[in-house]
Amino acid sequence: MRRLFGSVRARATLAATLVVAVALVAAGAAVLISLYSNLTEQAGTEAERTAREVAADLAGGRTSDQLSLDDDDRPVQVVAEDGTLVAATEGLERISGTGTGAVRPQPQPSAPTTGAPGDDEDDDDDDDDDGSRGSATLRPGEIGEDASFTDGSATVDGTTADYRFAAVPVEVPDRGTFTVYAGGPLAAEQSAVSTAQTVMLIGFPLLLGVVAGVTWLVTRRALLPVEGIRREMAEITASEDLSRRVPEPDTHDEVARLAGTTNETLAALETSVERQRRFVADASHELRSPIASLRTQLEVAAAHPELLDLHGAVADTVRLQRLAADLLLLARLDAGERPVSDARVDLAALAREEAAGRKNVTVRAGSLEVAGSRGQLGRVLANLLDNAQRHARSAVTVVVRREGDRAVLQVADDGDGVPAADRERIFERFVRLDAARSRDEGGAGLGLAIARDVATRHGGTLTVQDAPAGGAQFELRLPLAR
Repeated sequence: MRRLFGSVRARATLAATLVVAVALVAAGAAVLISLYSNLTEQAGTEAERTAREVAADLAGGRTSDQLSLDDDDRPVQVVAEDGTLVAATEGLERISGTGTGAVRPQPQPSAPTTGAPGDDEDDDDDDDDDGSRGSATLRPGEIGEDASFTDGSATVDGTTADYRFAAVPVEVPDRGTFTVYAGGPLAAEQSAVSTAQTVMLIGFPLLLGVVAGVTWLVTRRALLPVEGIRREMAEITASEDLSRRVPEPDTHDEVARLAGTTNETLAALETSVERQRRFVADASHELRSPIASLRTQLEVAAAHPELLDLHGAVADTVRLQRLAADLLLLARLDAGERPVSDARVDLAALAREEAAGRKNVTVRAGSLEVAGSRGQLGRVLANLLDNAQRHARSAVTVVVRREGDRAVLQVADDGDGVPAADRERIFERFVRLDAARSRDEGGAGLGLAIARDVATRHGGTLTVQDAPAGGAQFELRLPLAR
């Protein structure tokens, strides 16, 4: 069962079919109930009309044997107040659902037997007595306004059918209260309901099949691009070729947006992997030179101890140590290391601390606190000062000031500056401009890259522009501590 409904298409088809099935069953039940109610009400109306016609004949003075009760479709019974059958449809053989099951009328007197003729006072008393037996609400010759309805069956001339019976009371002059029962056939109602049920039993499964088929095809077509994306992603994973992209359908819907986002993710992943590969290659290249130099010096010292260049070996070892520290810091930053958010650092005091002991460095700063890691921010300042001193002709200036909710630290030199085309490239890892390379003594091109990464992880920015003295001015912006 899990495999059968393991796809979105199968589950969508099942859900749509179930929803339509429930709706069809509810609608079908409502239609059948409404149809049954309307047809039953119509049969009751026909029965009541027949009963009132017979009651009108009785109220008009006709006797029971003068009534025309030969309609086989609408069986009629006329029942006296004491339950005696007075008249019935000709050929009536059996009946149920009325006041009596009798089918043979009993003879009735043509006039009341109580009281002496001409005795007006006794006649009035007899009328009062008859009223107490059920005729108090009807006057002689009056037909009851309300009819009661029951369901039953009757057999007329050997044919049995179901009927809706209407009972109408009538006050017959000089004979008392009679109740006329007339039946309206329910054959049309039963036939219509049966036909509707048959149509529903045949049509509903066919309609559900159509709904399931259409849902299956539409869902398949809608999910076809998703399958294409999945297949392409599987091939990309197998080939490890991150330059490939998944197809983007021209539908401008959720699937198209999914494909676009997937391609953006692949592009970011390709960039990250390429950056990582380049980082490893550059790191290997940078490590190879000092290691080779140090090995050469040690091999020479092993063969000729008197030729040992101790200062050169120490310099190469220090260069290796710095490079390893830079690579370790970059690895931590790439791993998502974040500064402690509740630590407060006085940026002005940090600037003075880093500038202490350096030549030709001037600091102009007021006390400003930022949130972050003192060690990492100190590394940013040290890298900026090292870079400025390396390229300055005579002086380096450090300014710390406030702009709105930001602390701004500027490190400016009076050197040659940075060309506009290279102002973003210098923040890439292992990038050194030609002029810097010729003057760099052991630098690996990681200082500015580390400085920008640390600034970014502290919620700030690091940019370079022209300095007032004509050199380069690096500007570090950090949010003030709350």
